[in-house]
Amino acid sequence: MSNFRVTKDEIFKAVAPLRDPQYGKDLGQLKYLQNVCIQNGNVDLTIVFPAPGSETKEEVINQVRKVVGALPGVKEVNISSRIDISSSPSASTSSLIPKVKNVIAIASGKGGVGKSTVAANLATAMHAFGAKVGLMDADVYGPSIPKLMGATKPPEITKEHKIIPPVMRGIKLISMAYFLPKDDAVIWRGPMLHKMIQDFLGVAEWGSLDYLVIDLPPGTGDIQLSLCQTVPLTGAVVVSTPQDLALEVASKAIAMFRKLKTPVLGIVENMSHFTCPHCGQRDDIFGHGGAIQASSQLGYPFLGEIPLSSVIRERSDRGEPISLDKSSESEYARAFQKIASNVAGEIAQINMTTASNISIEIE
Repeated sequence: MSNFRVTKDEIFKAVAPLRDPQYGKDLGQLKYLQNVCIQNGNVDLTIVFPAPGSETKEEVINQVRKVVGALPGVKEVNISSRIDISSSPSASTSSLIPKVKNVIAIASGKGGVGKSTVAANLATAMHAFGAKVGLMDADVYGPSIPKLMGATKPPEITKEHKIIPPVMRGIKLISMAYFLPKDDAVIWRGPMLHKMIQDFLGVAEWGSLDYLVIDLPPGTGDIQLSLCQTVPLTGAVVVSTPQDLALEVASKAIAMFRKLKTPVLGIVENMSHFTCPHCGQRDDIFGHGGAIQASSQLGYPFLGEIPLSSVIRERSDRGEPISLDKSSESEYARAFQKIASNVAGEIAQINMTTASNISIEIE
């Protein structure tokens, strides 16, 4: 072995054909390998992942260690890893939020499917993965994000009339709930809603973020249109329940995003099933597999399913997102963490493979 001296080119050549199963692409294409250093047969290198929460991280690291370690002249392989969250190609075109890398809309075709719960837990899980996250509550008719996040501190207003979002659990928040008297209702026409969207984006000081998660109101109305016309969205997540009616309505939300030239990152099935805490029997209260089937038929990724559980409801009522649960036994936390990982992965793939077309056509 001492007669051989491995080179950086040999290492890159050996690693390039390996694949990351999450993206189905070669590591050479993904440009994962960086900072390769060789000294006396010892190889130090860094693997850079494009998204947080990768479920294939350890698999990729083990592949690289095995292949590099088998090269003639290599005595030891030391691998470190880090995350370099990719930015949407269209992010630099936004004058309102120029330091926000990716904007994710959480949408649903109808109310009552748990969209806001998904938004809160998605943002929380992404932050737990190490990302810088903001959470904007654009559901002006039923703002619930502050309640779900346990955030009672209102935003600050500077002398320059800028809004400083409060930070809860490391996440910057803004919501119409902060600006309404308790139990008051928003009865606004389109122009007022459009102005609110512009203020929440342009007047609020979001700073540098990897992801801005936006909780939309249900349906396909003025706020959805205003948002898509105001900032380039990296993509949208559509939340549904398994029942046929909910999926039929969800398809209308998908059709809206298609018309607005916004990528659909995938579909989340909430309230997918109920497991009896006493006997362990599963009950598919709203049906089963509808969102998976719809995802397949419509050609969009299925991002994951969330069980129906009083635990999720109780934690939400207390302002403690269930995705914060670090217990390895928490199937509910794992469900949201898996969805967050899948969403981040879909965004990374979009950012790697496309320069988004942000033009809007309204028929």
